[in-house]
Amino acid sequence: MPSPPRWFDAHLDLAMLAELGRDMHAPLDDCRGELRPAAVTLPSLRDGRVCACLGTIFTEAVTDPSAPDAQTSAFAYPLADADAAYRAGMRQLKLYQAWAGAGVIELVPRRNAEGLPAPSSAPLRLGVLIECADPIPSPDDLDQWVEGGVVAIGMAWWHKSRYAAGNGVEAGSSDDGLTDLGCALVKRMDELGVVHDLSHLSQRSTEQLLELTDAPVIASHSNCRSLLGDRDNEQWQRHLSDETIAEIGRRGGVVGLNLVRNFIRTGLDPNDPTDRPSIDEAAAHVEHVCEVMGHRRGVGLGSDMDGGITAHDLPAGLNTPSELSKIADALSARGWPDDDIHAFAWGNWARFWKLEHASGRSSG
Repeated sequence: MPSPPRWFDAHLDLAMLAELGRDMHAPLDDCRGELRPAAVTLPSLRDGRVCACLGTIFTEAVTDPSAPDAQTSAFAYPLADADAAYRAGMRQLKLYQAWAGAGVIELVPRRNAEGLPAPSSAPLRLGVLIECADPIPSPDDLDQWVEGGVVAIGMAWWHKSRYAAGNGVEAGSSDDGLTDLGCALVKRMDELGVVHDLSHLSQRSTEQLLELTDAPVIASHSNCRSLLGDRDNEQWQRHLSDETIAEIGRRGGVVGLNLVRNFIRTGLDPNDPTDRPSIDEAAAHVEHVCEVMGHRRGVGLGSDMDGGITAHDLPAGLNTPSELSKIADALSARGWPDDDIHAFAWGNWARFWKLEHASGRSSG
């Protein structure tokens, strides 16, 4: 099939990569910084026809403030230190705002905003996704972040945040689930039309959130638990149960395919960069989401491409955005028609975010 004309990637850690010293305006071979070989810079996204994305604000709580990473990382903060988390997150938000001011990106409003502007000449349309809500001092402070470009929030990352338990928290422990502050944030997000991202929440946090809100929800970068050993996998909470996938679909939400290699197939050798799953194995996760939902309107791309990893941690043969078309080829080989492939690449996410001119082709 012809390559999809454009892609919407629902999870790119662009500001974090800049914090790690990567020149996001340089070609991949010249971008410097950590996490090499690199997969993503702004020019590489243009080359791969990634025209829209969710760009994250990634911050990481550290339990030992004296640890070397806590001293050197621009995005780390001491656990439960709201002021330090705010400073770390706000630096990244201001970077996106600077890129928007320079015309490098266009910040898109949240999905319930009225009077969406016509697309600008910026090569990349970007909504800001907060990955761990700790940078938000309190639910009453959410307005500042929304005015700055935030359209979606995942309330926790690996650790327990001040709002919710992340997927690294032991299931059923006293730390599991939403906090009182988290319950209040759910309400405030719904009032402002900010979308809930389920990726990285513990199973209990996910269940409690879904009990508190009837709003559409997403999983920006998650794969299928049932294809990854289910509870036999020690990281089972990182992936979506079939019940959660079905509920996301019932609400009109979207699941983003994560391309991190050990989130596609378990049992890989972490020290062997050649031990990588196939692109067809990644496509199997796409198809499973569709089978559970009963349609193809609720799945898209959420690559997490070299966010904390390298290009070697992606499926074999997929090292840059220019090679995303290989996923389209894999879906075509599985019998998908062109319209459904275009919906996976662009239309499903674009419809969810109500981007102007989003329809283009059929959205599946």
